[in-house]
Amino acid sequence: MWVISKKRLQEYWTKHPDTKGWLENWYEAACQARWRSLKDVRKMFPHADSVKVASNKSATVFNVCGNRHRMITAVHYNTGKIFVMAIMTHSEYSKNKWKEAL
Repeated sequence: MWVISKKRLQEYWTKHPDTKGWLENWYEAACQARWRSLKDVRKMFPHADSVKVASNKSATVFNVCGNRHRMITAVHYNTGKIFVMAIMTHSEYSKNKWKEAL
């Protein structure tokens, strides 16, 4: 898979250093993966979930660092691209404001 973009991950782990190792590992695993469905994603990341957003599209949400943070992505299985849409703390995620922006 092609992850767009690592820069967003780096910006987040600079602000939240506790996420660096997890995000680096996720990036490496995602780049090597050939996911075709959420079922494939869950083989590597069992707690990944598909969530409907305001645009009526689905986002794939990853629990980061034992659920202290969340990463929202758009996984395009047909093109092999993963767009990192947002990363936030669990408390920010729980407010659900991010759903309106996507």
